[in-house]
Amino acid sequence: MRGGAQAHLLEAGDGYFYVTKFRENPQHLRILVNEWISARLIEYLQIAAPPATVVELDQAFLGREHDVKIRLASHETPVHAGWHFGSRFPGHPDREAVYDYLPDSLLGQIHNLRHFLGIFAFDKWTANSDSRQAIFVRQRVSHWIEDSGQPPLKKSFLALMIDNGYAFDGPHWEFSDNPAQGFYFRPMVYNGARTLDDFNPWLRRIQEAPPELFDGILRDLPRSWLGAEDEAGVEPLIERLYRRRSRVAELIEASATARPSCFTAWSTA
Repeated sequence: MRGGAQAHLLEAGDGYFYVTKFRENPQHLRILVNEWISARLIEYLQIAAPPATVVELDQAFLGREHDVKIRLASHETPVHAGWHFGSRFPGHPDREAVYDYLPDSLLGQIHNLRHFLGIFAFDKWTANSDSRQAIFVRQRVSHWIEDSGQPPLKKSFLALMIDNGYAFDGPHWEFSDNPAQGFYFRPMVYNGARTLDDFNPWLRRIQEAPPELFDGILRDLPRSWLGAEDEAGVEPLIERLYRRRSRVAELIEASATARPSCFTAWSTA
């Protein structure tokens, strides 16, 4: 797959395909932790995104699949057996089209276009230092959106939010709060935002996120993804994230002010 993490698309034993990021990825081991935390938060916020899971690779598989490795400029790094991070591919890659770009005429018709406002609130909360990434599929709305109000067989173009490895500024585990970061490269997805009310229900869910959510994230995090320093650093990271809930509204406002070309309808009154 494209991208600095050198993820691979793998078919798992459950019959699904997963975009798999390895512990040995060249960005950092913490990228897997960031993806795991983000996936759980996005699920809680009810923003459309591929389900995340742990993908276990055994030595027999790695012995057969010689292309599963990390390629660097001067050498190759093997992938080791164990647990890695997987983001489910939305369908079968040979039968279902997945797009990373849609023309404006189709982008404006996406069923869940407002989810870009929800994920923007998430990206401000987690201080995502990368551009927002998304893919697009034409599938049943009910597969991806809870309480969509659509018939179970209704199909539409949907945006699915992906690639959260640079939440918390990637391997640095910092909250830099740069108001110009975390944007999707198509400004039209923000055109409908006039006030903070347009970021609900996601902003409200962030502000009301219960302690149990964060306890569960820490409890279920694979410990093999934590280096020696990470063991001591991950709990303070989660604690800071919990405390930041009340700041997300001001971070959104700062970004709207910093990028008026994106928030063309924003009202400062």
